[in-house]
Amino acid sequence: MTKIDLFTPDLDPSKNYLPYDGEVYYWGPILDKDRANGYYARLMEEIAWKHDEAIIFGKHMRTARKVAWYADKTYEYTYSNIHRRALLWTPLLLEIKALVEQKTKQSYNACLLNLYHNGQEGVSWHSDDEKDLQPEGSIASLSFGAVRKFALKHKTTKEKEELLLAHGDLMEMKGATQNHWVHAVPKTKKVQKPRISLTFRQMLG
Repeated sequence: MTKIDLFTPDLDPSKNYLPYDGEVYYWGPILDKDRANGYYARLMEEIAWKHDEAIIFGKHMRTARKVAWYADKTYEYTYSNIHRRALLWTPLLLEIKALVEQKTKQSYNACLLNLYHNGQEGVSWHSDDEKDLQPEGSIASLSFGAVRKFALKHKTTKEKEELLLAHGDLMEMKGATQNHWVHAVPKTKKVQKPRISLTFRQMLG
């Protein structure tokens, strides 16, 4: 199992951190602390946060974690058997999107945002393989706030990889990753502060 953390020397964004069956790239922080702090504060205030919902074992559940969904147009997006309709980009999100696109050399037409209030909120193992997404497309994740572990597990071999994503860090998944790997943000009692993640995506249509 490979662990990539804040102290990994000589980060190479062209290096694939998955051993096989997919691609994961890690830039580390792409923003200085002051700029990251400014974006974090504005995201807290300006985004239309709502509690996430899911249908689990036939029951309609509402999570403590909050989410928001923005895009080029009012895309409908379904995950966890819940249908969502996107809001249109805000100037703030367009500014951040441009920074991410400059780094990844990709274009994104949607963004799913997550707000974890503390370490007792997370996301269980899953793949971002919904039919609305571009097959083998790029998903870029930009983090703000508390440091959280991002874990990946191969669907067949069960091999695991882990990254620690910190304030201003950028990571990208693409290629066959969603076909062969699941990922999660594990819960932890050690983290008491909030984290925001922006996951930029490539929608079909």
